[in-house]
Amino acid sequence: MKEEGKHEFNLGHKLVLLTILLGIIWVVWGVTKKGYYIPEIASQFFVMGLVAGIIGVVFKLNNMKVDDIASSFQRGAADLVGAALVVGMAKGILIILGGSDPSTPTVLNTILNGMGKTVGQIGGGFAAWFMYLFQSIFNFFVVSGSGQAALTMPIMAPLSDLVGVSRQTAVLAFQLGDGLTNVIVPTSACLMGVLGVARIDWGKWAKWQIKMQGFLFLLGTIFIIIAHIIGF
Repeated sequence: MKEEGKHEFNLGHKLVLLTILLGIIWVVWGVTKKGYYIPEIASQFFVMGLVAGIIGVVFKLNNMKVDDIASSFQRGAADLVGAALVVGMAKGILIILGGSDPSTPTVLNTILNGMGKTVGQIGGGFAAWFMYLFQSIFNFFVVSGSGQAALTMPIMAPLSDLVGVSRQTAVLAFQLGDGLTNVIVPTSACLMGVLGVARIDWGKWAKWQIKMQGFLFLLGTIFIIIAHIIGF
């Protein structure tokens, strides 16, 4: 007789865990070797869930039946509707600002042009730090790393030559500015989607994250200054 509150850990449970492990390995392999992105990763998780559901039915885990696979998927999809709406709104901000095409006149490109001229009037280590500051702020408007690079680097690279900053340092400023702020900007579809699934308000998350962002910004500033001093 099983003790109250305890459940048997049988072969079915082990196979479900093995399915998750193999699914994660599949995702990592697909992303690194085949360039899988959101659609492919979503299909991989769908297959993972389907296989786990079939295992649950075969081994009668928690008295699971075939209909439970569909009903569980329905409940899971319902939980994601709010997150999907938030992701759509985050993407809509970029569209309202004119998109990320560097060849068309948009609000984003106007901001970029003005900031580029400002950086062009500054020299030395402060210019390198200002590039980092600008990339961090600009990441609020264009969260996509490739989109931000396409918009900013064609201007920042030649500007770095004019103000005495190496191009490697300019790229480092872009990488730090683009990467470290992704965990707080409300325009990040990935961040808002995850917060939506976890049912965490962005304001509450930002209040908890702001101190960490300050630390990361200080750390990034140190890296930028060192990179400029050593001629990176």
